[in-house]
Amino acid sequence: MTVDVLELVRLRSRRPEAIAEAAARRPRRPLLNDNGRLMIVAADHPARGALGVGGHSTAMANRADLLERLCLALSRPGVDGVLATADILDDLLLLGALDGKVVLGSMNRGGLQGASFELDDRFTGHRPEDIERLGFDAGKLLLRIGYDDPGSLTTLESTARAVDAMAARKLPVFVEPFISRRDERGRLRNDLSAEAVTKSIAIASGLGGSSAYTWLKVPVTDNPDDMAEVMATSTLPAVLLGGEVGDDQDGAYEKWRGALQLPTVCGLVVGRSLLYPADGDVAAAVDTAVGLL
Repeated sequence: MTVDVLELVRLRSRRPEAIAEAAARRPRRPLLNDNGRLMIVAADHPARGALGVGGHSTAMANRADLLERLCLALSRPGVDGVLATADILDDLLLLGALDGKVVLGSMNRGGLQGASFELDDRFTGHRPEDIERLGFDAGKLLLRIGYDDPGSLTTLESTARAVDAMAARKLPVFVEPFISRRDERGRLRNDLSAEAVTKSIAIASGLGGSSAYTWLKVPVTDNPDDMAEVMATSTLPAVLLGGEVGDDQDGAYEKWRGALQLPTVCGLVVGRSLLYPADGDVAAAVDTAVGLL
């Protein structure tokens, strides 16, 4: 698909109600198909100022290019849906690319990449009422916990209230937890050791007054062999976070393949590594990831 930016701007400027109209008539589907697996393409990075892929610091900055890559990925067999912020989902609604797809609204994008307040992940994206109003299928939130940052308590509390609000609406919410620390240069790093990921899962699983609609979105640990023990921490359904994989795409696929066999792991949520693969072949990267399921 070639994205007509002029047409998108025309609709946004002259008929902004077209977005709500497209959402209202969008054909929906269950969260899970009969095979019980879920393949979601993620594109909520730009709203946190995270535009880089590999050595290209602004790879995701060209919106028409990003939309074309998303439309291609969503058209591939086995791709269930997309995770993104309102600006991107609104464009995809106008393009008709979300019909029959699972749509996840990204809820907190306040922890801007590289900012002194990066751990203060305030809810600046979709609210539970927005997800309900637009007929979207679920929400996603990022929960980074810094043991040396008192502000993490505020993040935990606001996350718990978001879990409550989603459960009250019977809407699934995907919680992406990390134990995060700053390195000697002050840069925030997520700890992917088995101990840290286990602890983050235990904390995330207990947030809110009900876990009935809570899913986990978890990374593969530094040592993939630890994943069986790590994922035994909770009975909540989970999807794997793909993350950025660098040049070793095949190595990443092997890590995902093993973890996808675990009983609580129901699918994958992958973004930049599929939308911007090293060889440029989006369709092939997506098809390979789907094949792992």
